[in-house]
Amino acid sequence: MRHEVTIPQKLYKIFVYVACISLAILSILPFYIMFVNATRGTYEIQSNAISLIPSKYLGSNYAVFDGKSFSPVIGFVNSMIISIGATALTAYFSSLTAYALVAYNWKLRQPFFAFILAVMMVPAQLTSIGFYQFMYRIKWTNSFLPLILPAIAAPTVVFFMRQYLLGTLSLDIVNSGRIDGAGEFHIFNRIVIPIMKPAIATQAIFAFVASWNNYFMPSILLTNREKYTMPIMISQLKGDIYKTEYGSVYLGLALTVLPLFVVYFSLSKYIIAGVALGGVKE
Repeated sequence: MRHEVTIPQKLYKIFVYVACISLAILSILPFYIMFVNATRGTYEIQSNAISLIPSKYLGSNYAVFDGKSFSPVIGFVNSMIISIGATALTAYFSSLTAYALVAYNWKLRQPFFAFILAVMMVPAQLTSIGFYQFMYRIKWTNSFLPLILPAIAAPTVVFFMRQYLLGTLSLDIVNSGRIDGAGEFHIFNRIVIPIMKPAIATQAIFAFVASWNNYFMPSILLTNREKYTMPIMISQLKGDIYKTEYGSVYLGLALTVLPLFVVYFSLSKYIIAGVALGGVKE
């Protein structure tokens, strides 16, 4: 017999669709308003807080932004260098550490993992003074290295990667590679990393967003205007003594958000593929 959909089921589907569409609009609306405000003048923003129609002040807002003592192009490039470098180190070395915690049975494995969990509980601000003093003594202030190299040690990412490998990695595959004569790094790069693509993509998004939006440590370490990142530049736009140009502030925020969209949509396909693969029954 043909199964007929009853009226309550139809109403339920309509309600679900309406709720999902409404939530999607509510999620997109703040970003759209931000991009619209990037094209509006300061007087328009102050007199009419919300508008869905773009204005004509995009060029003048960029002129205000570019007329400061720093260049938004240089800030954009600096943020990209730091974020890409930190994300690459975080994703690769955290995956390598998690693989060592899962694939090898060594004596201090559990104490080492407990140490990683303990490090997760320590706030970054607690070590900032000592970290700055250390960077000052080795003359690494006004350098991107202190903002990139520490990304190798990311305890939260290691914890996530370990939990992912415990559920997906079969040690029989690793042992098969060893029997075939493959080296340990060859096994990790050619066998383990493809298995970890969904987890790596997820953590790469979080790592890139955290590094791109990082304001605390760059503001402490970077005093040269040629080394400024986008968050530092935007904070100086908001801190103008005489007048705050809200249009240029929104333009800076819009420029800051654009790379995050690109990274998310570029890596989201790996997350979706991993979820679909996990839903297939053997």
